[in-house]
Amino acid sequence: MTENTDKKPAKIILRELQDEIAREVWEAKERGEKIGWCASNFPQEITTAMGIPVVYPENMGAAVGAKGGGQRMCEYAEGLGYSSDLCSYSRINLAYAQLKECPEIEIPMPDFLLCCNNICNCLMKWFENLSYELDIPMILIDIPHLDAYECDADRVRYIRAQFDDCIVRLEEITGKKMDFDKLREVMDISQRSSRAWLRAVGQMRNTPSPFSGFDIFNNMAVACIGRGTEKAARAFEQLADEYAELAKEGKSTFKGNEKYRILFEGIACWANLSYTYKALQSRGVNLTATVYGPAFSFLYSNLDELMAAYAYVPNCNDFERELELRVGEAIDKKVDGAIIHINRSCKKWSGNMYEMERQLKERAGIPVVTFDGDQSDPRAFSEAQYDTRIQALVEIMEANKLKNGGANADA
Repeated sequence: MTENTDKKPAKIILRELQDEIAREVWEAKERGEKIGWCASNFPQEITTAMGIPVVYPENMGAAVGAKGGGQRMCEYAEGLGYSSDLCSYSRINLAYAQLKECPEIEIPMPDFLLCCNNICNCLMKWFENLSYELDIPMILIDIPHLDAYECDADRVRYIRAQFDDCIVRLEEITGKKMDFDKLREVMDISQRSSRAWLRAVGQMRNTPSPFSGFDIFNNMAVACIGRGTEKAARAFEQLADEYAELAKEGKSTFKGNEKYRILFEGIACWANLSYTYKALQSRGVNLTATVYGPAFSFLYSNLDELMAAYAYVPNCNDFERELELRVGEAIDKKVDGAIIHINRSCKKWSGNMYEMERQLKERAGIPVVTFDGDQSDPRAFSEAQYDTRIQALVEIMEANKLKNGGANADA
């Protein structure tokens, strides 16, 4: 256990670090440095090691949605001709690229774009459109969807060639040179952050869980934007220690009696985050498993393994690997049921969820329900439907506990 020398709770430190990273990018832009917009699962080791400031439009989309501006920005993008079927993150960002202002949160305009299609091809076309509209260069690292369980050597070489080319192109665009000793240092720090974040999330296997799973959604941003920094590593190590201490004391940040434990599948409904949490909390349901937050941990020991790590993000894996990940989470975190968010924005994630639902029921032996929603556009979410599905899940979990003589059968 690392020594906790900071009096502030880790969640506050992470929030301040997120603000500090954003402020540093603004300051770099004001100094005349070239700054970029970057996809969330683009190898952050490159930009961190080179000292290149970047911001993440997906994070902005989540923040705008959480602060109530998602529908307004999406409707503006639709007025420009963009379909409502497009990802709400893309609509929010494409609207911002035109407006260049947003009362909820603003980011500096980019001089270049960094894209990776291990999330979805919508992201690639979104960034291509930005490149055209803003007349700035876009660098793409193509990471094809895995067609086998493991990332093979040929695929690693293919990704590595693009990784190396990206460095050369960024040197040309920004005038900054890659220091490969610094890159190895950033990789080591990133491993500290990733392992600490996984250790923190892993505390959910305790009963009761020392925190609400919604805390993952609130604390995960730095895992995306700053995991290669020393401050991030220390903050995540402190967070893991705090959760371990709560578990040791039998305490929890969950404001309720943990009667049922569930897996939440998919991206959070940022525009409806409070409602989705309270509907569970009021029924004694705690979110204790998810693959979404832990997905921003990348484990490797060398550059080739780094390439493979970026091929194992959730939307890039083959189905069997994805299924095992969910089943493993459900069993490890001792869940009683699962909720699947059928996300209108994320077609790639949601497309195989009905088969995932069927097999998760069979292999984990748990009830599963689905609900319709969206990550940042509130128009796709129905409170009435969500309540109905959660109530149905609770009734099944209650019946299962009664059948099995569970201690919590009085839900």
